[in-house]
Amino acid sequence: MILKHIFVNLPVSDLKRTQTFFEKLGFSFHPQFTSDAAACMIIHDNIYAMLLTHEHFATFTKKKIADAHQVTEVLIALSAESREEVDRLVDQALALGATSYAEPADHGFMYQRSFADFDGHQWEVAWMDPAFVKS
Repeated sequence: MILKHIFVNLPVSDLKRTQTFFEKLGFSFHPQFTSDAAACMIIHDNIYAMLLTHEHFATFTKKKIADAHQVTEVLIALSAESREEVDRLVDQALALGATSYAEPADHGFMYQRSFADFDGHQWEVAWMDPAFVKS
């Protein structure tokens, strides 16, 4: 099986505010898949977060949309190139109004920090020592 892309779909209460937040963190958006109801945030070459209004998100599921302020629906983990990049991204997110939900964790070979965005979605940013990872 060959899978080419991943799209993480997240419901958001204020699409424009959320898109502006992530733009200020350095993310860009794919214009072909961005509208008043959805914004396709580019995380990496083939990794995207689809930020969808609640109304649009509801067209893809018959289940109730989780309130990420109340329950954990998913942990979105991103890898950074350095410890400094972890700190830069999370510090910037917090300065823009995100909240911290866990203390930084330093395991020696791995360093991670986290933040919750305006809708409560939990983002974990980590750096792992390349010497620790064996192929």
